[in-house]
Order: sequence, then structure tokens, then C-alpha cells
Amino acid sequence: MTGLTSIRSIAWSLAAGMLAALLLMGALGADRTWWALAGVAALAVVVSIASLGMRPARSADRAADSSAVPGLPPMARDVFERLPDPLMLIDATGRVMFANRAMHGVIGIDAERKHVSALLRTPSVLEAVRRTMATGETTSVEFTLPVPVQRNYQAHVARAGREPALTILLLHDLTAMKRAEQMRADFVANASHELRTPLAALSGFIDTLRGHARDDMAAREQFLGIMTVEAERMRRLIDDLLSLTRIEQNEHVPPSGETSLEALLREAVAALAPLAAADDITLEISAPKGLPPAVGERDELIQVFQNLIHNAIKYGRQGGHVWVSLELGAAGTGRGAEQMLIAGVRDDGEGIPQAAVPRLTERFYRVDVKRSREKGGTGLGLAIVKHIVNRHQGRLLIESRPGEGSTFRVFLPAVRDAAVTEMS
Repeated sequence: MTGLTSIRSIAWSLAAGMLAALLLMGALGADRTWWALAGVAALAVVVSIASLGMRPARSADRAADSSAVPGLPPMARDVFERLPDPLMLIDATGRVMFANRAMHGVIGIDAERKHVSALLRTPSVLEAVRRTMATGETTSVEFTLPVPVQRNYQAHVARAGREPALTILLLHDLTAMKRAEQMRADFVANASHELRTPLAALSGFIDTLRGHARDDMAAREQFLGIMTVEAERMRRLIDDLLSLTRIEQNEHVPPSGETSLEALLREAVAALAPLAAADDITLEISAPKGLPPAVGERDELIQVFQNLIHNAIKYGRQGGHVWVSLELGAAGTGRGAEQMLIAGVRDDGEGIPQAAVPRLTERFYRVDVKRSREKGGTGLGLAIVKHIVNRHQGRLLIESRPGEGSTFRVFLPAVRDAAVTEMS
């Protein structure tokens, strides 16, 4: 018994040491694939060493744990169950001996004793399992599961023990990383495209002014005016890019300040009144006195509402109206309901097609590209709004129908236990 305890102690000491090493590699930014392969190797060593000290289970033990895997100590099974990555142990015949909870989310429950080919129908993964079972070689392969929601995984396969051998299949979810890479590529492509157009215009006008229009005062004034517009467009784009980057960096940090949304909305309306007057648009605000303040940073929130009101003016009907409202509501029901301040911006413009509404907060997405550029839009305004609202633990709701205008509502948490002195 002492020898058995000693062997098990050695096994789990090695496991702890390997886990510490893996954590250190992660902290030092080691390559993900290498780290995952090292993890598979660590699991293989633990299973192999632990199996040396296993004794045949007594009938009472088998009755107490009918799901025990030969060669796998109960403590190891418990550790594998708690792993965040999907893990599967396969015997020499290709049947699943064990699948942890995370793996159940990939292949379903009741997987044990079924052949791996009946659970994972991805040829590349099955071939990797077959090769590892035959040669003992550790393999790694990427694959995609298209349903019910497309997910990308990297499968790492290693063999543990000799006779009889267990094959370990560990999946690493790459979905978030793949999406981030695609978003980054799209972002760079869109930003490059948006900057290329005004730069090309500026370059062309500069060449013209240096050439045959050198002494043409009328052409010079015309070209300089267009160059000013294009330079301003680039400035707005760069400002929005910097603003979006800054907001995304702090999105995980909840704001701690307080601000009066009523005062903030009135300030935003006053600042944009001249722009509305230029298009003969009437701005109306309905914001009752005495509402509790909102949890949030004033500078970011005024950016939200200036953006929404500005959009309503730009894309509203000439000679029409823009209504700005504020009211107190609640999120949830019962005594645990949270007070929410609901700020709305509504216009009576052309409206937005239903298919376009879910995409409005995507970077550089525009319903009408030509009109947006003519109005000076960068395609980043609503993306900035979305990230600011997310940081404030709020919600953005967009409602629109073609020909009936659009309504943008922002739900923000009110300061708890704030005194409400007047409601109207």
C-alpha cells in the first residue's frame, strides 16, 4: 500500500509540476500550438504513471464507481471533468472510454463505449486519431464544425501508455481567435479603402495645381476647396479610429462616475441646433426634471447622444422633426428590478431596411455608401456608440421601418438609491 501511495504521489507531483510549467509558458506568451501539445503530453504522462500503481478493482469498488476507466484514477477523472477544453480518451479499438463535460458540448452525451467515428465525422480528425493509434506519433489538426453554430477547433492527439494504450484527443477552441483575425483583416481593409480615396483625390489635385493649373486662379480656388473637404474627411476618420481604439481598450472597465442625462441631452441638442436649422429640421426634447443621474462618464455619454442626434439630422427628412426623449424605466421585474434611464432619438426620415438594422453597429457598415460619404460619415459612429453603451453596461435598441423613420433607444443604469424629487 505504501508503494502504491508513493507512485500516486509521484504521479500527481509531476502533474502539478507540469501544470505550473504550462501556466508559466502561458504567462510568457508561448506559442499556443506548442503549449497545447505540451498539455497533451502532460496528460499522457499522468495517465501512464498513475496506471502503474493501479490494482484490480474489488467488486465493492466497481459497484461504487461503475463508470471508472481502467488505468484512470478517480482523482484524475475528476480533474479531466473540470478541464475547460474538450477531452476524450479512446481505447485501442477506437471506442470512447471517457469524455469530459466540455466534450459533451461537442459530441453530445452518452458518448462512452461508442466508436469515435460515430461521434466525430470529420475525416481529418479521424485520420489523426488513426495515425496516432498506429504509430504513437503526436498529431495536431485544425477543423471546423459548421452546425449548430460554426466553430473552429484544433485537435491534438497523443497516445498514453503502451499495452493496452489509451489515445488522448484534446480540442482547443479557436473560434474567438479566428473571428478576431477576420475582424482585424476586415478592419484594416476597410480603413485602408476609406483613406485611399481622399488621398488619391489630394494627390491628383496637387499634381494638377503644379501643372497646367498653376496660374489658373479660379481652378486653384475650386481645387483647394475640394482638397479641404477631403482633408477634413481624413481627419474625421482618423479621429473616429483613435476614439474607437481608446473605447475598446477600456470597454472591460465599468465607469464609476455619475452624470445627469437630462443636462447632457439638452447640451447635445443645443450644440446641434445650428446644424438642424440649416436643413430646416425642428429639434424637440422631452426630458422631465428630477430624474436620477446615470452611472457613467459624461464625455463618453455626450459623444453617444451627439452622434445619434447628428445622424437623425443627417438622414432625417428636410423640413422634418427630430424628437429627443428621456424617461425612467426598469430592467427585470419584482423587487430586484434595476432602474434604467431610457434616452430615445427619433426622426421622420426614410427609415432603414429591416435587413440592414442588425448590421448598423458594424465598423464601416453603411446602408447608403454614397449618401453617407456626401454627409461626411465615416461608418464608425454607431460602432463607437455600441462600445460606449457596452462599457456602461447598457443596451442599444434600434427600431426602423422604411418610410416611417427610425428610433434609437439607449438604456443606461440609473444611480441606485438616488432621490427622485420630481416626475412629470
